[in-house]
Amino acid sequence: MSPIEHHYQDLITLFDQQFFPHYNTRLIKGNDEPLYAPADDKCDYHQVIFAHGYYASALHEISHWCIAGKERRLLEDFGYWYEPDGRNEQQQKSFEQVEIKPQALEWAFCVAAKKPFNVSADNLNGATADTVAFKKAVYQQVLTYLKKGFPERGLQFINALANFYQTKLPLTQEQFIL
Repeated sequence: MSPIEHHYQDLITLFDQQFFPHYNTRLIKGNDEPLYAPADDKCDYHQVIFAHGYYASALHEISHWCIAGKERRLLEDFGYWYEPDGRNEQQQKSFEQVEIKPQALEWAFCVAAKKPFNVSADNLNGATADTVAFKKAVYQQVLTYLKKGFPERGLQFINALANFYQTKLPLTQEQFIL
């Protein structure tokens, strides 16, 4: 069996098919930094912009969009605080706390797309992160999602990915290896 090829263009197509008609939102390949840009006088649709055409970046940014509520989707970057790479220990802990749910959803996207998942502490030049504890927290959130249900748009995208990559649904705990 040959390995699955993962192309960001497939994610753009799937995302646009699932969400553009109802949410007026497009997935866009960007450059350096990812960004969520709500519609404005320069662009009449919302944009989930991911970095450099990286497949993993696209999944991560989609996960944030799937969790953001209606009001947050009207704010640039959903109105979230973001401290760039170089965070101190306390800033890193705060960062990880708000990243648990999006990264758990991203992990589910990866499973549905048959792609390996890696947690992202996103702090190469700052305080050393406890990635083992962070991954365990993300895993616990995955288990919660499996038990109580994924966010509605997240589940919609999981289903689209699973259909495209022919992944058996529903997702189960056995598909997530800690």
